[in-house]
Amino acid sequence: MRNQAKFKSWLRIRTFRYRSGARADAGQALVEMAVILPVAIMLLLGVVEVGRYANASIVVNHAARAGVQYAAQNRVTASETSNIIQAAKNDASGVTSLTVTPSIYCTCADGSSSTCQSTDCQGSRIIEYTKVNTQTELQSPFHYPGFSQSYAVKGQAVMRVSQ
Repeated sequence: MRNQAKFKSWLRIRTFRYRSGARADAGQALVEMAVILPVAIMLLLGVVEVGRYANASIVVNHAARAGVQYAAQNRVTASETSNIIQAAKNDASGVTSLTVTPSIYCTCADGSSSTCQSTDCQGSRIIEYTKVNTQTELQSPFHYPGFSQSYAVKGQAVMRVSQ
């Protein structure tokens, strides 16, 4: 009987310690979540921003490529600035503030420089290139301390004009 009474006493003490320990840990998970949740949200927003920037970069580069593909068809289309700009803007339909800057430059077939004049490149031929630069501003919907609110996204494509 005496051993049984000791066991019951020991069991009560053990149960009390277990229950009081459980009560002391009850708010720990809430505190951990309150500390980790803002960090996790900031990381998630950062990943979203990087994804937006990568997507904008792809779109702007593809627009430059579309403009230069139009311009490189022949010498006539290489000089049609308004159509080059329109081809690039049509490719980037989701970008509202796209700036497109087409240009033409020449080199001689022997590697020397040229001003695209027919008198250049004596003894070799003129090779004409077209270049399209595109740019837009990407606005961030969130303000991060130490970071700019907007980012310039640029694209460039160069192609030889078919002759």
